[in-house]
Amino acid sequence: MPTLTSAAAPFGAADGEMLPLSRTQPRSTPTAKAGKSGDATLALEGISLSFGGVAALRDVDLAFVDGAITAVIGPNGAGKTSLINVISGVYTPDRGRIVIKGRAYKRSPTTRLASLGVARTFQNLGLFKGLSTFDNVALGLSFASRATIVEQVFGIGRAPSELADARRRTQDALELLHLEPYRDRLVGGLPYGVQKRIELARAVVAEPHFLLLDEPLAGMTMEDKTEMSEFIRSVRARLGATVVLIEHDIGLVMSLSDRVAVFDYGAKIAEGTPEEVRNNQAVIDAYLGVPHSDEEG
Repeated sequence: MPTLTSAAAPFGAADGEMLPLSRTQPRSTPTAKAGKSGDATLALEGISLSFGGVAALRDVDLAFVDGAITAVIGPNGAGKTSLINVISGVYTPDRGRIVIKGRAYKRSPTTRLASLGVARTFQNLGLFKGLSTFDNVALGLSFASRATIVEQVFGIGRAPSELADARRRTQDALELLHLEPYRDRLVGGLPYGVQKRIELARAVVAEPHFLLLDEPLAGMTMEDKTEMSEFIRSVRARLGATVVLIEHDIGLVMSLSDRVAVFDYGAKIAEGTPEEVRNNQAVIDAYLGVPHSDEEG
């Protein structure tokens, strides 16, 4: 197992400027209505983002209800991945703020996201193919180590207890996602669907409060998609996590999610329960390709 080292860094202006937030952030249940950021401990307020004059996100307000699975859907180029990249600090928005656990930031503090309880997966697998399943999952705890290098090298002080805890938590994540049969196998030789599960396990091993999943079902067979959907439900139930899901398979999204936010041309055009969104005319128009007013004539 690789040595667990700390990825934490001091929090400064370059790591996400914190803004004042006047109202408190009470926790909500998955059945609560999402509205202002006071309804959730993860929210976007007035977020705009552009690249070379092209708007990727347009004045987005979106609160994620605590403990709910919220899907973000829309046609290609709608701004879905840009949104998740803003939350995780990959992109810095031009305007607006990101609210995490009652604190507002101009940019998400990337080096502190893990300690704030934020974890994510990516569209493209970021696994270490030459390491075992166990070691890949254990890397999700690298930020948690507080032992010094000397303590780790000689196995003294905090190192032994931290290592035992990391092994226990890693084993728990493997069991949760039914990965025990692949525990000691190199990831590079495993089926794609299993590798996607391993990436999910690495994200959940630290027991995050907020789990950002960027197309976790992409490239899978229907059987693997159905199985992964059940694993996502299990993770939410076990951790009570707030899940943000980016996905293109609308059928699975509607059955898996508690709430759905729909984007088109960088703007949020609808938000609500799956049933509400399914019957929303603006959503139907976006997916059927009905021309916008500025495209007619």
